[in-house]
Amino acid sequence: MSVLTFSELPYVRPNLDSLRSSYGSITTQLNDAATAEIAIEAVAAWNALRIDVSTMNSLAEVHFTQNVANEAAKEEKLWFDEHGPSIVDLDQTFVHTLLGSQWKAAIGQKFGALFITRLEDSTRTFRPEIMELLVKESELSRQYNELTASAKISVDGTTYNLSSIGKLLIDLDRDVRQRAHLAMYGFLSENASELDRIYHDLVQLRTQKAQALGFASYTELRYIEYGRVDYNAADVELFRAQVREVVVPLVMQLRRAQQNRLGLETFTIADEKVQFPDGNPVAEGDHDWIVERAANMYKELSPETHEFFSLMLDGDLLDLKTRDNKATGGYCTSFPKYGVPFIFANFNRTTHDVEVLTHEAGHAFQAYRSRQHIVPEYFWPTMEACEIHSMGMEFLTWPWMKEFFGEQTDKFRFYHLQGALLFLPYGCAVDHFQHWVYANPTAAPAERLAKWKEMESMYMPWRNTEGYPAAAEGRAWQFQRHIYESPFYYIDYALAQTCALQYWKWSEEDRKAAFDSYLKICDIGGSQSFLSIVSSGGLISPFQDGCLKGVVDYSFSWLSQHYPNFMH
Repeated sequence: MSVLTFSELPYVRPNLDSLRSSYGSITTQLNDAATAEIAIEAVAAWNALRIDVSTMNSLAEVHFTQNVANEAAKEEKLWFDEHGPSIVDLDQTFVHTLLGSQWKAAIGQKFGALFITRLEDSTRTFRPEIMELLVKESELSRQYNELTASAKISVDGTTYNLSSIGKLLIDLDRDVRQRAHLAMYGFLSENASELDRIYHDLVQLRTQKAQALGFASYTELRYIEYGRVDYNAADVELFRAQVREVVVPLVMQLRRAQQNRLGLETFTIADEKVQFPDGNPVAEGDHDWIVERAANMYKELSPETHEFFSLMLDGDLLDLKTRDNKATGGYCTSFPKYGVPFIFANFNRTTHDVEVLTHEAGHAFQAYRSRQHIVPEYFWPTMEACEIHSMGMEFLTWPWMKEFFGEQTDKFRFYHLQGALLFLPYGCAVDHFQHWVYANPTAAPAERLAKWKEMESMYMPWRNTEGYPAAAEGRAWQFQRHIYESPFYYIDYALAQTCALQYWKWSEEDRKAAFDSYLKICDIGGSQSFLSIVSSGGLISPFQDGCLKGVVDYSFSWLSQHYPNFMH
């Protein structure tokens, strides 16, 4: 089967006049439908329209993040930022017609009850009067993205961006990594007023948007936007409390052991990323070498993953090399019209290269397996479920890590499993911080910095920022893109990590059963809610009493048993 490569995927900017005409026709068809079959045909036509528009939107986003200095790509990104709310308005007109249709029950029977629930919730999170606010929100997020993507950080006469500097942050020469951290945090100091302005404006705007929609707070609006139908902010706070009670003390032990391994009298924020005195585990080859071994790994993992990764390679659907003006971080998206996902990352010769590849491949594999669904809402589940696929894939590929790390494989396994535990407090700190921010939207930027310092003392009491003014001031969170661009999208990682650790434990005991469950939840896509997906996969809910403690205690004991030399 011939596959279109990424560069061959046609991009055509949607024509608003044509879209209005098409939406008008199918809305009339649904409104006038004399039979359930005609109504269902109208909904199917609407789904096809949405798939086409979202595909073009994804292409525009990818083209822009590949090179934020590309004016043509920026123009297309700006078009969607400006006109996206108008398209949402067209969708909402159709949704209101659907929800008021005499054929609503038949439509629900055809497309699923969750489809109707998602549409009902969407009517609560959009009104035409917030369109201008949505445009402004996209513009502010783009400003943050451009600012961080264009960072030029000088260390010892060489210029780095926020991705390529990564290898200096773990340099075994402490002086080098201290200078690298000082320069990196210097970027925050140099751009402090702009970073504060962008975020402050985002908080005000989002609060205004929530009030315009009749919500008491932006937090309440955001939970609905994220489709969190089977848990709420109170459940999340109980989870965070368990992390503070159960995980933070264990992580304190891990941090003390790390300091001892490194032989350091003082342990600062510049030391946190270095786990071993002889260096963190790093893949033994470059980008092409890693991808070649990944192809073999996915061939051996299962026929399904072999088919998927072959498509990714044949279609040139991976952009993994870091370069100037490329946006920071990594993500996975998809082009549903063409039935293919896309992986974006920034390799920088650190352990993270293999981790980000398996992580984003988990997302992409789920998107590929879910392409058969007939409604856009089911292509992806809600975010916390999505992250089970990504983090689960990281652990399910453990048997092949020796192909990447060779003699460093034990170091990698310790590094990776310990990293899952180290992450939980940080993930909760980010979430707790955001709950406070949107509960106190009139707070001044300086108050937000002080609150972040409070979060660090609560969730990361080992953190020592002395000597790094921006970090000491409470600015470290400003590197976390999610806080700016995707508010409240972070506890998802902590909830998913709790599930992914269950997959790791399960695969140690019965690899086939664990992978069969993983394949099942990938195929479910977004056709079920988060806790329903967890249950369907035979996993325990992260909110269930004892779940977090059980999996964290087991992981800590496993590390102590298998790698006692690393734990003291």
